[in-house]
Amino acid sequence: MRCLVTGASGYIGGRLVPELLRAGHQVRCLARSPERLRDQDWADSADIVRGDVTDPDSTGAAMRDIDVAYYLVHALGSGDSFEETDRRAAQNFADRAHAAGVRRIVYLGGLTPEGVPESELSPHLRSRAEVGRIFLESPVPATVLRAAVIIGSGSASFEMLRYLTERLPVMVTPSWVSTRTQPVAVRDVLRYLVGSADMPAEVDRGFDIGGPDVVTYAEMMQRYAAVARLPRRVILPVPVLTPRLSSHWIGVVTPVPPTIARPLTESLRHEVVCREHDITDHVPDPPDAPIGIDRALTLALRRVRDADVATRWSSASVPGAPSDPLPTDPDWSGGSLYTDRRSRQVDAPPEALWRVIESIGGDNGWYSFPLAWAVRGGLDRLMGGVGLRRGRRDAQRLRVGDTLDFWRVEEIEHGRLLRLRAEMRLPGLAWLELRADTAPPEEGAPPGEGATEYSQRALFHPHGLLGHLYWWSISPFHAVVFGGMARNIARAAEHRARNEEATDRSRASRPTAVGAGGG
Repeated sequence: MRCLVTGASGYIGGRLVPELLRAGHQVRCLARSPERLRDQDWADSADIVRGDVTDPDSTGAAMRDIDVAYYLVHALGSGDSFEETDRRAAQNFADRAHAAGVRRIVYLGGLTPEGVPESELSPHLRSRAEVGRIFLESPVPATVLRAAVIIGSGSASFEMLRYLTERLPVMVTPSWVSTRTQPVAVRDVLRYLVGSADMPAEVDRGFDIGGPDVVTYAEMMQRYAAVARLPRRVILPVPVLTPRLSSHWIGVVTPVPPTIARPLTESLRHEVVCREHDITDHVPDPPDAPIGIDRALTLALRRVRDADVATRWSSASVPGAPSDPLPTDPDWSGGSLYTDRRSRQVDAPPEALWRVIESIGGDNGWYSFPLAWAVRGGLDRLMGGVGLRRGRRDAQRLRVGDTLDFWRVEEIEHGRLLRLRAEMRLPGLAWLELRADTAPPEEGAPPGEGATEYSQRALFHPHGLLGHLYWWSISPFHAVVFGGMARNIARAAEHRARNEEATDRSRASRPTAVGAGGG
């Protein structure tokens, strides 16, 4: 099957493309900025074209030879005119699909409350319902999937839930926390989307999709707290917080942009519960699906280990799983990640800098304020941690898995990168990353004259409010601890390089001894 996916740089689209490829379909992606997709693992397996769903020409060109067209875009976050933009884009998409002979349109929209006229819905839900209606009224058979809160890292609704629960042990909330909803795991959403490609031609309707649990938003927050191993949250609903006021409140507590938070928050006053589960007539549920809320939350919160890209991490087990963050997810998704960056140019070859980096810790020390490290190690021992007593296995060489005082070597690229994961007692997860690189030469400099650059990142993923308070409390000391480390490592590399150069000169200047011949 030849599939067109719009919104491939978005939350659902970026996760749908690899699922369609795994199912054996050919995939074309329509994107306004194709360059945003170049780092995706599947970029070489899909046809990526430039275009916009509001533009008839580019949309029509992308529709050529397509069997199934997925519409996974919306104008939410573009301002107050998003309803008009959504309407125009959907009508253009439907018209171009019909002209190109597309066999099916698949659209993921929003679950709407039963018995509420469309005119009384929030602008967000009203727009989603209108887009679905445009597709169902078009000549092209359509599958319109209607979902409530989608649970997975990167989903705007889930990210709002994450930040509110993580950061506020006590919440004064609007009355919508008592509204019932039926969340669905992103894995189930993707399974229904992939299965919709094979629906028979006579199927032209909408389907409600949801998980097995119907909960209030307050219950969802408490279950999040339980899965995240946070204390039970104190939730105090008050009637005076209108949806507009509560959207401002969410804007203060969370990094979700107000242009997205406000329409989503206004929709929370509506009870959205599935009225049917007819989707299983065409996409049967496997024995372990649909996924319940606790397992969906567990998958979305799987502990992370790869801090190579700030605020986005790979899974601790299966890379690329649908619940995991993607490089194209917005910066505010995936939870908080605090970063302290330092870099310095070093007057020494990269090899000398690397030898200093690889010898760090243990009896060699941390090239920083010794008292601060000793105090931190002592505090860790008092809290039942390992402190600084473990040292290191080898004074000069490291390998993945080695212990290094209260760190463990998580990643090593010899000559270039050392990444350590903290094993001290912390209200969160922490890494320390040290790099030795050759910076590009300055303009006009001869080839090979690039400078050596030392770069250092300390990263911290807080757990609950205590994690945030911990980072804020120690951040005033970072200039001394991390700044001093960067400065002293650079100096140590320069000193080592000078000593090695002097040793080499001394060896070269020694006269070669010539033995006398006998006989």
